Amino acid sequence: MQRQKLYVYAGSIWCLLFALMSFYWAGGGMIGVRSLGGFIYQKALEREASFIMLVWLTGIVKVCGGLFLLLLLGKWPRTINRLLYSLSLLAGIFLFLYGMANFLSLALSAFGLLALQVDNFALWWRLLFWEPFWMLGGVLVTLAAREFKKAAVTF
Repeated sequence: MQRQKLYVYAGSIWCLLFALMSFYWAGGGMIGVRSLGGFIYQKALEREASFIMLVWLTGIVKVCGGLFLLLLLGKWPRTINRLLYSLSLLAGIFLFLYGMANFLSLALSAFGLLALQVDNFALWWRLLFWEPFWMLGGVLVTLAAREFKKAAVTF
């Protein structure tokens, strides 16, 4: 049970930290935005209303993800257990694969094998921080799902 709590809380904190970044940027904060590079950085500079609304929305989705993970700490009927497990496992796999796909495409770009519109500053930030951060979230959510399944009395 302790391991389950560790992964659930770590995954929730990951989601909430990620959400705080989105809310900071949506509110006009610019620290760290350049590290994202490309289209996102350009839109952040332009402050286009639809883009800013999208950033607020991503923050809300991340908060919901953190709250969803906390549901894994409850005791639920078998059907709900299966649903929570399936959704959290799929979310974890998606987050990891998203980060990995971006990491691989950026690595190919770093070696000159793929042309991307991202400057070197953002390229290295994304390779060394952002994409591994996505993958970390995927690992945490996947581990939380696995431990939830192990701890569930009815599955």
